[in-house]
Amino acid sequence: MSTEETFPEIREAVRKLCADFPGTYWQALDRERTYPTEFVRALTEAGFLSVLIPEEFGGSGLGLGAATAILEEIHRSGCNGGACHAQMYTMGTVLKHGNAEQKAKYLPGVADGSLRLQAFGVTEPGAGTDTTRIRTFARREGDHYVVSGQKIWISRAEHSDLMVLLCRTTPREECAKSSDGMSVLLVDMREAVGNGLTIRPIRTMLNHATTELFFDDLRVPAENLIGEEGKGFRYILSGMNAERILIASECIGDAKFFIDRASAYARDRNVFGRAIGSNQGVQFPIARAYVQTNAAELVVADAAAKFEAGINCGTEANMAKLVASEASWFAADMCIQTHGGFGFAEEYDVERKFRETRLYQVAPISTNLILSHVATHVLDLPKSF
Repeated sequence: MSTEETFPEIREAVRKLCADFPGTYWQALDRERTYPTEFVRALTEAGFLSVLIPEEFGGSGLGLGAATAILEEIHRSGCNGGACHAQMYTMGTVLKHGNAEQKAKYLPGVADGSLRLQAFGVTEPGAGTDTTRIRTFARREGDHYVVSGQKIWISRAEHSDLMVLLCRTTPREECAKSSDGMSVLLVDMREAVGNGLTIRPIRTMLNHATTELFFDDLRVPAENLIGEEGKGFRYILSGMNAERILIASECIGDAKFFIDRASAYARDRNVFGRAIGSNQGVQFPIARAYVQTNAAELVVADAAAKFEAGINCGTEANMAKLVASEASWFAADMCIQTHGGFGFAEEYDVERKFRETRLYQVAPISTNLILSHVATHVLDLPKSF
């Protein structure tokens, strides 16, 4: 069964919603560098962002497969889920590792949209993808943690009410394992900004609302500790696997967008008295993009199925993200080439999607680190670092 046939009702509903947000909507946002508030609100009201939250907390209680279908269709429609996809996977930290009071307090609000859980505070300037070397520290003082440090590339921080924050509670050098001594705090951004938290926007080639965060003795109630102190790294890992699979599905959607647009243009564009799509030099790259995308789609579906089944799928999640991001990037380059000069014109939306999909060669984990993971964890090759 093709993954295209999964969740047909959900896919059709997403396509209808996205039709109300055409290219002109995203082009205007790009020019003004503004957040797609109306789009995120529409997704929230339709229940798409709460699809993974159990029904008892107001969500749909569906699995990761449904979430991948939603994000794929968003991106195939020419929209972008980067403004809100974290709402799907960050709540998993609370759901899986939070206590009963925390789940009851936060998940219903996340499900109905009255609480936005969009920010995921992990990466730091001096650590990059070596998460065990983060330096943001939370020291316990009575019934509070006092947080000091810095985070970077934290998307949606200005548009989130809550943030899942990974920080050290025990210095790395005092831990038996480098991954020990890290804890997860749920930070209320509404109270934190101006009271120990400063947010600085970073302008990039994408309209992605990314920021740098500075913590200066920010006080966070100890009751906002998720799970046990010192075990935060393992809590974050499962969320990272979900993130990689979901972003892989966005890449599949991007690739299909490029293939759709390139195919249509190649059929309609006439040069030298015939459609350019009749030339093998044009049609073969489109066909290759289609083959690569279909292959990647199967890898993503396998990773999502393993995640849903509770199987340890770190390798599968990484491989899904790699092959899907490479398929989308090949398709993006092919689509630009097929359109020629028109591919660089804002009104065609190809250049915008080209910029958007390039990100996933780097984030949320770089291609080289995925290859290193496969080499050392699957092929038993020695680590280079």
